[in-house]
Amino acid sequence: MAPVEQDALAVREQLFHERVRECIICALLFASLYILCHFIITHFKKHTDFTAVHDDEDAAVNRIALGLCTFTLAVALGAVLLLPFSIISNEVLLSFPQNYYIQWLNGSLIHGLWNLVFLFSNMSLVFLMPFAYFFTESEGFAGSKKGIMARVYETSVVLLLLTLLVLGMVWVASAIVGNDAASRQSLYDLWEYYLPYLYSCISLFGVLLLLLCTPFGLSTMFTVTGKLLVKPRLLEDLDEQLSCTRFEEAAVSHRIRSGKASCWLNLDMEMLREQFFAIRSKRRKLELRHRASPWQRNLGYPLAMLGLLALTGISVLIVCFHVLELLLDDAAMPRGIQDASLGQVSFSIFGSFGAALQVVLIFYLMLSSVVGFYSSPLFTRLLPERQDTPLTKIIGNCVSLLVLSSALPVFSRTLGITRFDLLGDFGRFNWLGNFYIVFLYNMGFAGLTTLCLVKRVSWAVQAELIRAFGLHKLPLPVTRCRTRSKPC
Repeated sequence: MAPVEQDALAVREQLFHERVRECIICALLFASLYILCHFIITHFKKHTDFTAVHDDEDAAVNRIALGLCTFTLAVALGAVLLLPFSIISNEVLLSFPQNYYIQWLNGSLIHGLWNLVFLFSNMSLVFLMPFAYFFTESEGFAGSKKGIMARVYETSVVLLLLTLLVLGMVWVASAIVGNDAASRQSLYDLWEYYLPYLYSCISLFGVLLLLLCTPFGLSTMFTVTGKLLVKPRLLEDLDEQLSCTRFEEAAVSHRIRSGKASCWLNLDMEMLREQFFAIRSKRRKLELRHRASPWQRNLGYPLAMLGLLALTGISVLIVCFHVLELLLDDAAMPRGIQDASLGQVSFSIFGSFGAALQVVLIFYLMLSSVVGFYSSPLFTRLLPERQDTPLTKIIGNCVSLLVLSSALPVFSRTLGITRFDLLGDFGRFNWLGNFYIVFLYNMGFAGLTTLCLVKRVSWAVQAELIRAFGLHKLPLPVTRCRTRSKPC
């Protein structure tokens, strides 16, 4: 064999081994995410929906739908970890460029992970989750033999009709937006135009949802932190409050035990019980604060609040700086690339510290968006409950989390949180090249976050000062009108 042919064969063999290695790594990563998501869903699912006591067929259908939900949640978790994993991989390759044990971490693997997440996100949102919902609600066509296959046939027909309806709506929308010959010619290409355009619309909806949920979630996290941690109180005697609460609880308990029969007994007893439960709840909170160490009471809460303030402030400053860059330099616009050149330059001007800060901010904004999503009045009913979440609610949660998480890379790059450009089909969204959309999006995030932050912090400081000086115990002034009309 000629030397040239040997070299070509060696190159092909190396490419084959690299592709096999990438497939094994992707399979192991996704299997780990799937197992983790299985335990998470098992923690929340309603066990009566999956037992074969009432109907063996329904239990089997629910288990199949649960597997699809676990797959979707694993894809959502993978979309959350996609951008941080890429940033960390770049910094590792920069720090150890010639290390033999990390040669498997290359641009081809990262690019493949981005393509897989994009593909699985499309599959889950367009096919798997609608199939899971219709599959659990189906009963088979009238007159057909009952069984799982009858449900599969009915679900497939309904899903086909829904797909035709959605594709028709996308065709009309794209024809209205792009009324030219090239646009109409591309409408007949399903894989290259329909699905990316549909996912672009879903991604735009997810990014807008992140814009609305994240500032609300940032302000909600301050309240949640205050409830979970022991807050220090200024100018108060905790021992005296606890003693008074115990005496008050004992007095109310004695009145309940020694109540005399009368025509008003039921009403009095009901009011006394409500008062007793309220006092007992107050006493338990005071005991919890009393048992807390001085370090936990006086240092834990301030450090947590300062950490939240610092992360929120840094996010707003980065977005404001990105707004200035958008006005001065076109390179600040988010864009997509097809080749991931890792290990050449850091994506932060502060090096590894800046990259670590970017990863922390990405996770913080995702957590804030999830908190804001479940705290909003529109989606509060979707909040899962431990061991008591029905399957339809699990499907709704998986779809919502996938929409939020799949929009996270675009969200982070649009706001300038990271300089890592969007890989694969994530950079093909049409609206990413619109300067006005990107500029207004950055301004909206900075304005809403600043407004929520100032409002939450100012109210918290005002409430603490009023409580510290005892002004909350003063009676409210009653104003009366001197006119002959109705009193104020």
